[in-house]
Amino acid sequence: MKYSTYKLFKRFFDVLFASIALIFLTPVLILIIIIMFLCGYKTFFFSQKRVGYREKVFNLFKLKSMTDARNENGELLSDEKRLTVLGKFLRKTSLDEIPQFWNVIKGDMSLIGPRPLLVEYLPMYTFEERKRHSIKPGITGWAQVNGRNAISWDEKFILDVWYVNNISFLLDFKIIILTIKKVMKKEGISQYGEATMKPLNRV
Repeated sequence: MKYSTYKLFKRFFDVLFASIALIFLTPVLILIIIIMFLCGYKTFFFSQKRVGYREKVFNLFKLKSMTDARNENGELLSDEKRLTVLGKFLRKTSLDEIPQFWNVIKGDMSLIGPRPLLVEYLPMYTFEERKRHSIKPGITGWAQVNGRNAISWDEKFILDVWYVNNISFLLDFKIIILTIKKVMKKEGISQYGEATMKPLNRV
């Protein structure tokens, strides 16, 4: 199936699957919010500017896994210090990603594609790496099932571009199966020695 044809099918599948997922996961989402409230969270969701298709910036939604704790200068503490026990659980189970199904329905994202990254990373990409923005970003992707946060940024970008150049129905189906296995095994949650992953820095 040519990508031009598969692109239409992919969008239909994205909306159908995301809608069904939200319907079935809403009770889970409500339960998580109740637990977050009992654990002292004042807000339950956060949005962050991310770069999407054709480098268009959009708001990505997630459940909060970190507190807003700051130091005496009003600066946010490190990820490790702000990541709560509940937050670690949400990340290990990928439950913090549930709100992104709404991003998929809105059309900001696809179920499968390169993960949408921070706006400040844009100037750091090579010409080849910018190809990752030639398709919609995804909740999961080829890089996520081949290491997630346990691999380097360079390795992630190589995998992202490879996916863009080889996108197909069979590849997407394979990624879905591998994603389920990764989530069940809770692999690649963080980079070695980090709460999540070191920020991209190519200065």
